[in-house]
Formats: sequence, structure tokens, C-alpha cells
Amino acid sequence: MAEHFHLNTPLLESVSMSKRVGATVYLKMENSQPSGSFKIRGIGHLCQQLATQSKGVVCSSGGNAGMAAAYVARKMSVPATIIVPSSSPQLVVQRLQDEGATVRIVGKVWDDANAEALRLAETEGLTYVPPFDHPLLWQGHATMITEVAASLGPGVKPGAVLVSVGGGGLLCGVIQGLKDTGWSDVPIIAMETVGADCFNAAVKAGKVVTLDDITSEAKCLGAKTVCTKAFEYSQRSEFTIISEIVTDQEALQAVETFLDEERVLVEMACGAALAAVYTGLIRRLQEEGRLPSLLGPLLVIVCGGSSVDMKQLATLKHKLQT
Repeated sequence: MAEHFHLNTPLLESVSMSKRVGATVYLKMENSQPSGSFKIRGIGHLCQQLATQSKGVVCSSGGNAGMAAAYVARKMSVPATIIVPSSSPQLVVQRLQDEGATVRIVGKVWDDANAEALRLAETEGLTYVPPFDHPLLWQGHATMITEVAASLGPGVKPGAVLVSVGGGGLLCGVIQGLKDTGWSDVPIIAMETVGADCFNAAVKAGKVVTLDDITSEAKCLGAKTVCTKAFEYSQRSEFTIISEIVTDQEALQAVETFLDEERVLVEMACGAALAAVYTGLIRRLQEEGRLPSLLGPLLVIVCGGSSVDMKQLATLKHKLQT
């Protein structure tokens, strides 16, 4: 079996983004993973630890965790059952089936699908693959930061890291990676969309809170409650985590600008992070003194996403413009 399932992804310099920010911008291209997103790092690592003797894996997902679990299960010759909420686009269901997974549609949001996945794990003896809340996932995701450190070379470290937050798994992995590389002092800008902002809500409330509903179109950010570990990190003084939100329209605009300028199509969940550059939010944070005015290289995690194609993009555009 392969040592691991993820690829060492390219670290690309973006000239157009660098121009906007006034500092070098590096893109960690997690969209080029075999499953379409960063999720394969953590899920591959977790399955290698927990699912080698499994009679099957079950994963609840808005799309990307499911794609990663289905891909890894196929490579390990283990059956995969993926539970998705009804908000998942048809193309996600089709891609999961193409990976050989059994797909079940349960509930309206991810939390509903997750309850069913936990039930199946219990009743059918399947290995439960959590999409974001598990230390083995964070360990796997941390490898992207160690790769960045190797690519940048000794003596170079990011001025800040830009990430999207859904349930908080990527954020926890990035923090783990920063700790592993001795970069704990690097600020993190954690981006969400209005209506899928469980981390921002927790930071504001000073405790973990559960959103009433997911009203954002960035469905892959759609966890109603952020994982406790991500919230705990936000309360610790050794890390600087800046939590910000953008509108769905700004996230979608970022997806389109990124497609035009970098010739890469990502989903809206990823657009939330990209929007920090395109809306001028990074510059605003500098003006407010929350980021240094002379910023070192900005590292953008292009988390990717498998739930988008041109048709889906047109649908989102129509929805958000009416």
C-alpha cells in the first residue's frame, strides 16, 4: 500500500494576487489532490490508522470529505458508504458513485447526515470517518505546512496564512503544522461566509455555539458547530487567529476572479479565503494594525473542492444575483 494517499502539491506564486496585496502571495494548490481537496491528507492518514481491517467505512459529508473517503476506500479495497445532505449538488453524488461509493441522501444539512453516519457505524460495525473533528485528521492536514516550509527553504516563513473554515479541521491542521515547523507566531486569517460562520459566532460569543441553520450557498462550509479544538486555539494567547466573514456574493466573485486570473476553478468554500485578497480585507487588516504593514509572504491555502463545475457556477451566479 502507498505510504500515503495525498500528493505533495505545488506551491505557486501569484503575480496578480501579490500585486493586490503588496506582498508576495504563495498559493498551496490543494485543489490538485486526487480527491479535489485537502481533505485527503487527514482522511487518508486516519483510514491508514483505523480502517485497514475494516469491513467498510462510513463518512458524512457535504462533498469533499466524502470524495476523500471514497477515494481512499477504493485504493484500500474497502467498501465506502457516504451520507450526504440534500443540499449537496447532484454532481457530488455522481462523483462519489464514480469512485465506487454507496451514497445515501439524508437530511437537509451536514449535521443530519452525520447523525445517520454515526448510527450506521454503530449498527453495521463500519469505521466512522469524521470529516473534520479528529486528531488524526489534523495530523494529516499538518503535512501541507511542512511541505510549504520545505518549498520556501530555510530562513523564509509566511507573514500570514489564509484559510477557509467550515468545521475547523483545516484550521486545526494548519495550526498543528505551524507548531511542527516552529512557526507558531505566524498569524492565521480564518475566513467564513455569512450564514456558515460557526467559528466566527463562537469567537464572538466566547464559547462554542450552534447555528440555527446554514443559509450560505457555500455548502461545504456548512457545519452548524465548529469543532471544540478550533475554538480552544482561538482562545490561546500563543496563536494569532483573525476571524473574518465575507458575503456569498464576495466568495462567488472571488471564485470567478481566481478562475480568470489563475485559470483554476474552486468551490465557494475556497472562495471565502480567496475573497480576503480580492475584497481588500488583507489591506484593511494592515490599516487596522491587526496585520503588519510590511507583510512577509502571504500563504493562501487553496483548499479546492469537488462540488463545482461550470453548470454549478452558473446556478450559483443566478441564485445570488436574483
